Amino acid sequence: MKPIIYEKVLNWFDEHGRKNLPWQQNPTPFRIWVSEIMLQQTQVSTVIPYYQRFMQAFPDIRQLASANMDNVLHYWSGLGYYARARNMHKAARLVCSEYGGKIPTDLNTLVLLPGIGRSTAGAILSLSGDGPYPILDGNVKRVLSRFYAVKGWPGKSATAKKLWTLAEHNTPNSRGADYTQGIMDLGATVCTRSRPLCGQCPLQRECLAHVTGKEKAFPERRPKKIKAQKSTNMLLVRHRAKIYLERRPREGIWGGLYSCPEVESEDQIPIWIRTVFNSEVASIKAVSMMRHSFTHFDLNIHPFVVRLSIGQAAIPEELGSIWYEPGSMAKIGIAAPITELIRAITAE
Repeated sequence: MKPIIYEKVLNWFDEHGRKNLPWQQNPTPFRIWVSEIMLQQTQVSTVIPYYQRFMQAFPDIRQLASANMDNVLHYWSGLGYYARARNMHKAARLVCSEYGGKIPTDLNTLVLLPGIGRSTAGAILSLSGDGPYPILDGNVKRVLSRFYAVKGWPGKSATAKKLWTLAEHNTPNSRGADYTQGIMDLGATVCTRSRPLCGQCPLQRECLAHVTGKEKAFPERRPKKIKAQKSTNMLLVRHRAKIYLERRPREGIWGGLYSCPEVESEDQIPIWIRTVFNSEVASIKAVSMMRHSFTHFDLNIHPFVVRLSIGQAAIPEELGSIWYEPGSMAKIGIAAPITELIRAITAE
C-alpha cells in the first residue's frame, strides 16, 4: 500500500493550512497539551478565547499543578466535559511529582497520564517536537475513512484498528508537526462532515468516496439510539442578592462544579428549606423549563426560584456550599447551563 496522502497534505498545508493559532506560537508540550484537551469535541473558534484565558491564568505546568481545583474549573466553565479539566489537573500534578515538571516525550509513558489517549499523545509529541507520531482525531478519521472508503463506524474497535493502520502508514518521518496540523485542518475546513468541499481538496482524484460519489456514506454514522430523557427540579434559593449553590460530587455530570440544589418534587421544597436553612419559605415561583443535551441523554431542568423569609436563623455556608453573588469575581466552576439559568432569573 503506497502512502499517497502525506505529500499532498503537506503541499496543501504550505499554502492553505492554519499557522497562526495561539498554541502554534511557542508550541511547547504543555501549550499543545492544553489545546488538544480543549479541542476534544469542541471547535477551534470556540476554544481560542478559553485557551487564551486559561493560559494567562496557568502559563506553565507547575502553576496548573499548584492551582486550586475550583480555580481550574472556573477557567474551564463553558467548555463542558469537565472530567477533561479534572484529569488534566491530576496529570499536571503527576508530571510535577514524578517527572520533575517535564511532560514525558515517550509515547508509551505519555499515554499513562490521566486523560491522555493515543491520539492526544501523538498530537502533543508531533506538534511540539515535529516527530512522526500518528494521530486519529475526528477530522483525521473522516479524511481517512473517505479516502480509503473504510466501512464501519469508527467507534467500533475493528474499524478503529483499520484507521490506525492507515494513519501510521501515511505519517511521514519528517515534518511531523506540519503533517499533523495539515491533515487536521483538511478535515476541519475542507473534508467537512456534511458539506465537504471536494473541489478544494488535494486528495480528490484518488479519494474513493469522491470517485464513487459516496462522500456522505463515509465515515459510517454511529448506530442510532433514542436519547434518554431525564428530569430534575432545581432550586434557585435567593437571599438578598445572593444565590445558594452546592458543589456536585466529583463523579457524574458537572462533577466538582457548583450547581443549584435539587429535590424530587415541588412539595419537598419547604421541607428542604427548613432542614438546610432553619428558615421558612417566603415565596416559590416556577420558571420556564430548560433543556440541556448531553451526549447520551437530555436533561429537562424545572427551575424554582425560592426566597427565604426575612429575619430567620443564620444562613449556612458549610464545606461544599456557598452563597454566590452573580457578577462577582468569585473564581469557582459553574456549569454553563447553570450560569445561564442564574443570569435569566436575576435579569427579571
